Formats: sequence, C-alpha cells, structure tokens
Amino acid sequence: MQMTDQKEIAADPATVYAALLDPEVLKACVPGAQEVTGTPEEGFEAKVTQKVGPVKATFKGQVSLSDLVENETLTISGEGKGGAAGFAKGGAVVTLAPSETGTLLSYEVEAKVGGKLAQLGSRIIDGFAKKMADQFFANLQAHLAPEEAGADDGPQEEGDKKGWFSKVTGRG
Repeated sequence: MQMTDQKEIAADPATVYAALLDPEVLKACVPGAQEVTGTPEEGFEAKVTQKVGPVKATFKGQVSLSDLVENETLTISGEGKGGAAGFAKGGAVVTLAPSETGTLLSYEVEAKVGGKLAQLGSRIIDGFAKKMADQFFANLQAHLAPEEAGADDGPQEEGDKKGWFSKVTGRG
C-alpha cells in the first residue's frame, strides 16, 4: 500500500516537529493508542487497538526515526504484530514547510500487511489507512490549537458552537 497526502497544520514547523517526537502527544493523537513510550533517539514502542473491517486486534510495535532534519523532515519506520490478526510494517517520509497559516505537512507512506488483515483486500486496508491518517492529523491539530489560540478565541468558539446548536435544535 502506498499513500501520499498533505495537511495544513495551524502551528509553526518547530511546534509540529516537536509534537511528532513527543510520546505523550503521539499517544494523544494516534487513534486507538493505549501506550506510547520511548525517545526519538532510541525509538518508540506502542500498543494500539484497532478494528479494521471485521478484524479487531491489539498491535504491539516498534517505531524508529531516522534522517531527522530539525523542523524540516524525518523518516519513520516501524512494524507491529497483532497476533492472529496479522502484522503491519512500513515507513513514512514526513516533510514540514512553513505556510501562510502555519505548516504544510507532506507525507509519503509505504506499508505492507499480512495475516487476516491482508485477506480483507486492498480497498478496505487503503480506506482504513486514509481514515487513520485523517484522524491522526485532526487530533494533532486539536492538540496544537490551544497553544496557538489567543485568550479571546475560546469564548468566541464556544459561542459559535452554541449558536450552531441553537439553530439546529431551536433551543436558545
């Protein structure tokens, strides 16, 4: 499976880069992550539970980082085993570039799956991988947003949500 995409993150490249190297941020952002430990220098160990189609499994895996260029690029390599569900292994090259609204994050992923997961077919696996990536970056944006938001932004957003809710439900 191969996948490439770009995401706009409303934070500067240094903040995004630091977040991608922080095990606590990764635990908060990786969908289904139960545990993420380690360091960028020695690699990370992770425990993630996911359901792909009819297959639900807890994967335990290792992730290593290489080709680190601070605030610009990094390469991620890893593999995980999910018992009878199978395995996944692969890597990604992540590039960060300053943009008008923060950081343009680009990634190229190449991955292989085996076992029951591989039997699901590439359409299901590809769709699941895209969904996971989108969810990760939405979580990352939400995690980084409070640092970038000004003090006045919080109540205004809350008001917008209340206004939207009021319009939908007719309640004020």
